[in-house]
Amino acid sequence: MIRVLIADDQAMVRQGFGALLAAQPDLLVVGDAADGAAAVTQARRLDPDVVLMDVRMPVMDGLEATRQLAASPGAGPRVLILTTFDLDDYVYEALRAGASGFLLKDAPAADLVQAVRVVAAGDGLLAPSVTRRLIAEFAARPRSQRPRPTALNALTPRETEVLRLIARGRSNQEIAADLVVAEQTVKTHVGRILAKLGLRDRAQAVVLAYESGLVAAGE
Repeated sequence: MIRVLIADDQAMVRQGFGALLAAQPDLLVVGDAADGAAAVTQARRLDPDVVLMDVRMPVMDGLEATRQLAASPGAGPRVLILTTFDLDDYVYEALRAGASGFLLKDAPAADLVQAVRVVAAGDGLLAPSVTRRLIAEFAARPRSQRPRPTALNALTPRETEVLRLIARGRSNQEIAADLVVAEQTVKTHVGRILAKLGLRDRAQAVVLAYESGLVAAGE
């Protein structure tokens, strides 16, 4: 059973999403919150697997709430950002803050349900097409001067190659075709990459690859 917390300042949104998710046999809505501060408090008290987090909320916005949850001891919940705008700066900052993905508020109901399941599974909600738009965001920003994290040295040459392909928006199936290996082999590589780098999911891997300079936008 996937435990879900809904954080949004609009009561109708909380109720609507809550009813939709509660109707699914594998999802359990454990609570809701009307602002970011309450979301952090409720998440620490109720221990959800996934937090649906609106960006613009009073008291504390969704970005700061995401940062605080990502910095919590232990695994913590995965955060799925709900936004009205497709890949605006808020979404970019949310991914940097530790969010596992994002979803437009006007997405079809089936997409919301699937998004919760995907994020709960640790895959990260960044479809290849979305990753490519995120790459465009990086391309428009100054090149990072931050030193390459030493953790990257723990990756094997093949794992480093897979990480570069993930960052370029390739799906597991596409990576398998590029490297002429089985898709299950790619999944194994991805799992090892996340474990070695201490990342929650694919979304965080993409951000790290660009911010560390492992991959440069436009390559």
